[in-house]
Amino acid sequence: MNEPLPTLVEHSLQIAWDFLDRSGEITDAGEAARFLLTTINDLVLRGERRKLLVSNRAIDAYRRHKQSLAA
Repeated sequence: MNEPLPTLVEHSLQIAWDFLDRSGEITDAGEAARFLLTTINDLVLRGERRKLLVSNRAIDAYRRHKQSLAA
């Protein structure tokens, strides 16, 4: 299914946000939103159109980012 790009970004962001929020990994909502949106936009601009793959990569990137800040 081909979603319009804004819808793809919105749905991918919502999936990633919901997962990270439920797992308690979001400590700064503004920073998390900016990071996830930037990551998702970058993936979509590079041509990725699979919503779950985009969401999962954004989650992984956010976790790596948070881990690097803690180190």
